[in-house]
Amino acid sequence: MSSLPPEPADRRTPAAADATAGHHDDAAPAHRAEPAFGGQRLDLWLQILVVLGVSVGASALWSVLSLAEVATTTGIADSQATMNRAMSASPVFDVLRQVLTIVLAFVPVVLALYFLAGSAGQLRTVVRRIGLDFTAPLPDVALGALLFLVMGLGTLGLYQAGRALGITAELTTNAGGTEWWNILLLLAQALRHSLVEEVIVVAFLADRLLRVGWSWPMVLIGTALLRGSYHLYQGIGPALGNVVMGLVFLWIYRRTGRIMPLVIAHFLLDAVGFLAGAWFFG
Repeated sequence: MSSLPPEPADRRTPAAADATAGHHDDAAPAHRAEPAFGGQRLDLWLQILVVLGVSVGASALWSVLSLAEVATTTGIADSQATMNRAMSASPVFDVLRQVLTIVLAFVPVVLALYFLAGSAGQLRTVVRRIGLDFTAPLPDVALGALLFLVMGLGTLGLYQAGRALGITAELTTNAGGTEWWNILLLLAQALRHSLVEEVIVVAFLADRLLRVGWSWPMVLIGTALLRGSYHLYQGIGPALGNVVMGLVFLWIYRRTGRIMPLVIAHFLLDAVGFLAGAWFFG
């Protein structure tokens, strides 16, 4: 950050200067030039780039690369996509690594909320503004459960259709154990994915894209395609399912102004998928 420009030279008489000596630091000048970081539009694009670069944007790039590699080598139909695999042969270090991964994944969420708030003191305000609170528990849970049922059935149907057409990888949602601590970790992973995706892709990205001049249809399509892109490692079927999910979720957010129903629905989708994936996707 650049420093403020120097104050203009003191043109007062020595007597006037002596009379006010020791007091000019007590009050800020009425008008002070602010450091220039470029136009507001550039600042907003930089915020978008930074948040996506440390979260779902990076995941999208890796996912596209993974799909391209599979498509040109083994083929999508014969490939496997594995989630929640063990991170160490030692159970203790496996748990520690997974906990650290989950905790660090929340950093981009805090960054996105901080950019939306503009200051640390306004974080609570922006959390309430986007509906990431517990002020409407019954409507949030009811809508979240409904979205879970509809999107869950649709996702399962697209997965099975994709497998039959050879455009979807065989999905393993839990490559770890079934011990009680692994179940807790899977639930924590589900919470991680739901918060990261809904706060960043819906609340943050929609706000910033609208501010840089995108129309609502552009935001709707752009965020939905982004959501699908970072699921491409699973194949075409799940990616298409997530595009539809992105369209529906952002439409719901625009109508309700609350992110919590989307977080609940996403958490339920992932939690059930992670804990009962072998039964659904086997």
